[in-house]
Amino acid sequence: MVADDLQIGSLLQPFQRFGVNLGLKRIEKLLANLGNPQEKVPIIHVAGSNGKGSVCAYLSSILTEGGYRVGRYTSPHLVDWTERIYLNEQAIAPTELIKLLQDIHGALDPNAESPTQFEVITAAAWLYFARSQVDIAVMEVGLGGRLDATNVTDRSLVSIITSLSKEHWQRLGPTIADIAREKAGVFKPNCPAIIGQLPSEAKDVAIARAKELDCPLTCVEPAQRIEIPQRNDANWAKYEDIKYPLPLNGEVQLNNSALAIAAIKILQQQGWDIPELAIQTGMNKTRWLGRLQWSTWQNSPLLIDGAHNPAAAIALRQYVDTLKKPIVWVIGILSTKDREDVFDALLKPQDELHLVPVPDHSSADTQELAAIANGVCPNLSHCSTHLDVFTALDSAISRTQESKTEKLVVLCGSLYLIGHLFQNRDLHQPSHKLVNAR
Repeated sequence: MVADDLQIGSLLQPFQRFGVNLGLKRIEKLLANLGNPQEKVPIIHVAGSNGKGSVCAYLSSILTEGGYRVGRYTSPHLVDWTERIYLNEQAIAPTELIKLLQDIHGALDPNAESPTQFEVITAAAWLYFARSQVDIAVMEVGLGGRLDATNVTDRSLVSIITSLSKEHWQRLGPTIADIAREKAGVFKPNCPAIIGQLPSEAKDVAIARAKELDCPLTCVEPAQRIEIPQRNDANWAKYEDIKYPLPLNGEVQLNNSALAIAAIKILQQQGWDIPELAIQTGMNKTRWLGRLQWSTWQNSPLLIDGAHNPAAAIALRQYVDTLKKPIVWVIGILSTKDREDVFDALLKPQDELHLVPVPDHSSADTQELAAIANGVCPNLSHCSTHLDVFTALDSAISRTQESKTEKLVVLCGSLYLIGHLFQNRDLHQPSHKLVNAR
């Protein structure tokens, strides 16, 4: 497995230097050289600032339970590249991904502009789904929508915008309306579209674009929590006439799950056979690692969440507030993120804060983070910096145990940081082994 991972890395590494470079010409040329596999794959296309991964996970699980052959493409990965490409809830085999990447290398035009790393792995997903003859693929947009490498088909079964916040504005535009126009670029003429809870200016843009393209548009309201007598095994929710278990944590999942159910209802109207039992079973089986995920560290509870942008940080803070415990934060943030806004959403007086670098990425300096955090929330009970996430977690848990106060330790700030933790969990003492405690 290690050798396979190294080979996958070596096949993708040459494209890393091209960074993020939005545009469709390179991916379209590459896919044409591969026989245009995207033309053979019916898709649900999922864009948005937050919630994309959860919606994709719900849809993939439900459709798999419905008996369909289902592809799922998401990004980024936490531990290895195979996590991005799934078939019926199983990650692609490393040997299969290696073969796809080798085929892609063979299809490259040496005289043309090189594709980016994201475009190459996206092309691998399209090729895998076409060769696997999937009935449907759930495709998550990487960045934006209009110029994203997933946006290379002229039709979709349904297009979804989950949410929208001011993120990646340097590439997508300075205003919410500009960002909304880019994300609404996934809408296709005469194809159904769904939008979640968007800011008013973004909603106006999405509605106007849907009208321009004659897209039947569904504006989704959050699902409602309900109680099911004699069913204490899960939280339950209801969207319109569909009742279902809700295994993922946080109020935000009332929005995300409703978006998934709304998409399923559209597929049913199109003739897809998806019984309510498949919906309920698929929802109940949905897992999405690294997002409000309960684990343990040194036999103490640990909550893990990406919370890499202000909107996700707000959702995390709302969730931990429901737990009514003092919070101990272990946080690492990339230098490209809105650090002040993330801290403003997360931190409250008397919280404890441990700051760490994000390895192998453009990490924000921990001393700089400490200055920002203390400026945003000057009444923290403790603020310290650490060389790595492992020593920070050890310190946070140790201080919590010594205080004899029931505090909650929360690791967040970057999906790359969480991926680093997962990747290295078996390289440390057994007490460091993460256990899903959901």
